Formats: sequence, C-alpha cells, structure tokens
Amino acid sequence: MDLIKNDFIEFIKQRKSVRSFIYQKIDKETILNILEGARWAPSGNNSQPWRVCICIHPTVKRMVAELSKYGGIIEDAYVNLVIFLDLERGYDRVKDLQGIGAFMENILLGVHAKEDIGGVWIGEILNRKEEVNEIFKLPTDKFELMGIIAIGHIDDAREKVRSKERERRSIDEFTEWY
Repeated sequence: MDLIKNDFIEFIKQRKSVRSFIYQKIDKETILNILEGARWAPSGNNSQPWRVCICIHPTVKRMVAELSKYGGIIEDAYVNLVIFLDLERGYDRVKDLQGIGAFMENILLGVHAKEDIGGVWIGEILNRKEEVNEIFKLPTDKFELMGIIAIGHIDDAREKVRSKERERRSIDEFTEWY
C-alpha cells in the first residue's frame, strides 16, 4: 500500500501549471471525465456549491480573454472551465470557499492524469468578475466567479523555454509541532 501512496505523492509533485498550448481538440468524454473526478471533492454539508461554464467557442473565449491580462492563455487553451460559487447551494462562506478550492484542485489533478494535456488556474480575472458573469448571463447575487482553469494540449517546445526549477518551502518553514 505504501508504494501506491508514494506513487500518488510523486504524481502530485509532478503536477505543474501549464500555460502554453497547441490548438488541438479535447474530446467531450475527456472533459466530462475530468469533471467526474472533480465533483467528488469534499464540501461542507456536501453542498457541492460549484457551477461550471465550459467555454470552448472562440467568440466566447475571446470575450473572456479580453477581461484578463492572461487572455492569450485563455484563447490558446482548447477549453476554459469558468468556475463559480453557487451562492444558493452554499451554507457557510469559509467552508464553501474551501470546497471550491478542493474542486478546482481535483480538476487540475484530473488534467494532470491525462496524457499530453495541461492546465492552469487563472485567478487574476477575479478583478473583473461582474463582467464575466455578464458574459454567461449569471446574476452576481447568485453566482460568484472563483477562477478559470484553462486546459489544452501542451506545447512542449514553449513550455521548455519557460520552464524553470520549481521550488517549495520546506515543511519545517510552515509547521509547528506540539
């Protein structure tokens, strides 16, 4: 069993944000499979307070891209999962936000599990969340933008150029033992 656990830890450590994509279709079954894994994320009271707009159409992607300094990534990705907190499904803000974070991480792990595709969580667009709601015709009093996960086939050449050594703080830096 430890071997499986160690493999899982290595899998997590290998996941990284991918920002360079080649335009190539990702089939609907793959997208649904990623969302299948995501929907099993924990949420307070099992409220599952997420709403996802699956954005593939070039015109809609462009509209969303124009609202972010990372618009190039949004447009280059085959699909963008625009993720909202469904305020009517939620029951406790902190727990709802924790659940959304777990949901989004499950998406990123699901993407990582697929060969040749990668993804990145874009949060900077939150500065324009009301305008994103307008694009998807979602009322701001019922749905709050939490971020976008851009997903696409990895452009290996461009990723190698921008690749650098990844660092993490040591465990000792953020832990206290009692």
